[in-house]
Amino acid sequence: MNIVLIGYRASGKTLIGKMLAERLGWPYLDVDRGIEEKEGGKSIANIFETSGEPHYRDVEASVAEEMLARDECIISFGGGTIMRDSTQALMSGKSKVVYLEASPEVLWERSQADPGTGKNRPNLMSGPGGPEEIVAMLEKRAPIYEHFADLVLDATESPDQLVEQILSTLT
Repeated sequence: MNIVLIGYRASGKTLIGKMLAERLGWPYLDVDRGIEEKEGGKSIANIFETSGEPHYRDVEASVAEEMLARDECIISFGGGTIMRDSTQALMSGKSKVVYLEASPEVLWERSQADPGTGKNRPNLMSGPGGPEEIVAMLEKRAPIYEHFADLVLDATESPDQLVEQILSTLT
C-alpha cells in the first residue's frame, strides 16, 4: 500500500508527504520532481511552454504509473495528476488517498508566499491566472479529488495535526 496525497497546488502535499515519509520510514516520491527528472531537469513551466500541456500530461501519467507500481511509498501527486482515468485506475484499491483541501483564498495566499511559484508553476488557463484560475480549476478538480479520497483533511490545520490524522487511519 502507498499513501497518495492529492489536492491543488500549495495545499501542502510536499511538506506533509516528507513528514509522513520520515515518520513511517518510507520513501517519499513527488510526481512533479519525477517529471522534471524525466525531462532532463526542465521546470514544469518550461515543459508546458516548450512541449505543451498534452506532452506534459503524458509524461505525468508515465511517472505516476512508475511510482504507483512501488509499495510502501508516500507519493505527492501534482494538482492535475489524478485527472487521468488510467492513473485513477492504478491507484484505486492499492493506495490510501488523502485529499488536502483548502479554499481558493488560502491556496492563492500560499502560492504567492512561495518564491518558486512563478518560475515553476505554469498558468493552466489562458489569461493572467491568479485567484480566478484557482476557483475555475477547483470547480473541475475538487469533485474528482473528493470522489477518490479515502480521507479528506482541512489543509489549514497544522502539519503535525495532519500527519497525526493520516497516521491514525493506518492502524
